Amino acid sequence: MLDFTKVFVEPANGQSNRYVGDWRMKQSLPRPEHPRPQFERSTWINLNGSWTFAFDPGRSGHEREWHKSRGFDRTILVPFCPESRLSGVGHTDFIDAIWYHRLLEIPAEWRGRKLLLHFGGVDFESEVFIDGQLAGRHYGGSASFAHEITELVRPGEKHHLVVMARDDIRAGLQPGGKQSCRFQSQGCSYTRTTGIWQTVWLEAAPAEGLREVRIVPDLDGGRLVVTPGFHGVRQGLRFQVKAMAGKDEAGRGEVAAMDGNACEVKLQDARPWSPEDPFLYDLQLRVVDRAGVVVDEVKSYAGLRKIHLEGDRVFLNNRPLYQRLVLDQGFYPEGIWTAPGDEALKRDIELSMRAGFNGARLHQKVFEERFHYWADRLGYLTWAESASWGMDVKNPASGRNFLSEWAEIVTRDRNHPSIITWTPLNETNDVGDGRQHRRLHEDLYELTRRLDPTRPVNDSSGYVHVRTDLWTVHNYEQNPVELRKQLTPDAVKGVWRNYPGEEVAYAGQPYLVDEFGGIKWIPAGRQAFASNSWGYGEGPKNEEEFYARLEGQVDALLAVSHVRGYCYTQLTDVEQEQNGIYNYDRTEKFDVKRLARIFGRKPD
Repeated sequence: MLDFTKVFVEPANGQSNRYVGDWRMKQSLPRPEHPRPQFERSTWINLNGSWTFAFDPGRSGHEREWHKSRGFDRTILVPFCPESRLSGVGHTDFIDAIWYHRLLEIPAEWRGRKLLLHFGGVDFESEVFIDGQLAGRHYGGSASFAHEITELVRPGEKHHLVVMARDDIRAGLQPGGKQSCRFQSQGCSYTRTTGIWQTVWLEAAPAEGLREVRIVPDLDGGRLVVTPGFHGVRQGLRFQVKAMAGKDEAGRGEVAAMDGNACEVKLQDARPWSPEDPFLYDLQLRVVDRAGVVVDEVKSYAGLRKIHLEGDRVFLNNRPLYQRLVLDQGFYPEGIWTAPGDEALKRDIELSMRAGFNGARLHQKVFEERFHYWADRLGYLTWAESASWGMDVKNPASGRNFLSEWAEIVTRDRNHPSIITWTPLNETNDVGDGRQHRRLHEDLYELTRRLDPTRPVNDSSGYVHVRTDLWTVHNYEQNPVELRKQLTPDAVKGVWRNYPGEEVAYAGQPYLVDEFGGIKWIPAGRQAFASNSWGYGEGPKNEEEFYARLEGQVDALLAVSHVRGYCYTQLTDVEQEQNGIYNYDRTEKFDVKRLARIFGRKPD
């Protein structure tokens, strides 16, 4: 139910209350679910909802002491970005800087605990203030982060929280993904996202509580290896892990509470996680003292699965895996980068699986943890990618920004069993003298392997490879006969490659066509999204011609024996790019059962 009420903001600098509007929409808390289902404490508060804000086109907010604000003149619904309709703002022009404000009340019972202010995502550079004092800065629009505010607040009292975000995707120094660098959406670039775009939340943790855990599944050994990190340690504390299979205990382990001290959990009747049986163990993570008193407790979960390479094949749980993926860009008409609700994340996965896919390449966007949670629950394989477009790879400062953000992304998401490949970059070209380009590729590959040696790294999806575990190509040839001809290895030239003169030689890695298709189709009775709507190749004349072309392309891929999987472009239309198998609003464009018969096929 909607409730329209008058709105005032608190006085600033001794002024009287400022009336800022006749009404605002009161509604239930947006995105109320816990944003980190793999690391969940009971002591947390969701800070989404109505905030006040102001645009800062001249970036003069600091000079005007906005970091000391007690309220701005406009309201916005967090966590939705100001470009989105769900935010209540819908401002789609460039936003150089934006300031937010809300009151922050700390529960009195949290006294004596470490207080953490979490942000799921703020694009791109942010500064956070409590009562005018700087709590912290962060760089990176896709990585989650937290600032400790223990010394800046008093439990049982209210404080003024101010967040400033700067964003300049045209500078070439930051990744922006598919955010358009022009005023209008065009080509495969769409409406921008600025500022807060994921859940903001407050958490209380013990001084010697868990800071993080690294969960490594060992399928062959029938065990989980859980490595903790702590906010602080003291003598006599123990770290305990208990794994539950439903209501039954499946295994437990215990070690001294010390950063990096791995805890082995041997599993009884070990049950693997797979797309056919996405079984997850519930984990109880505890820190206890010498008397057995619980100091900290966190809920988590894990899947027992293995992904590895042998020669030119990918294996899942020691069986060859043929990957039938779909490109998912994670845009929503109402929320842009932010799903309108948790159910929408789940539904996108279900729509893909109904159409015959066993996974997705998550394209040019870092998906929120709730998406990975649903992928884990539903048995949906994913390739995790960054929003790398927009960087000037010739500029070392741009590479420095990206490397630190990518490290945070991999660290946050590496416990999800559904993620089976890391892809830092997309469609990079060797520009300039090529040294900085090659250096960035090599650094990203090494960094990713150090952070997570359990998954293959695809250095750049399609185009120029420098150092990679998978060989991926993009091919949008629309004629199925010509597509098969191109992909059939040549006796002299070898496998088909996007840029054979600019990249390292193919060394026998698993070969996947991780972009193809992209057939434009606008159903009868629907208008084009925009005057510049498009798809790859010349659009089919009717729906039957679409099915024939699609089936022919899939047949061509399945017939070429060295191709170990594919990724079809794409799951849904995104604004003017109308080549999805679903409309942008997620309604059906085609006979989904017919699509499932095409995409559900495996090579002979």
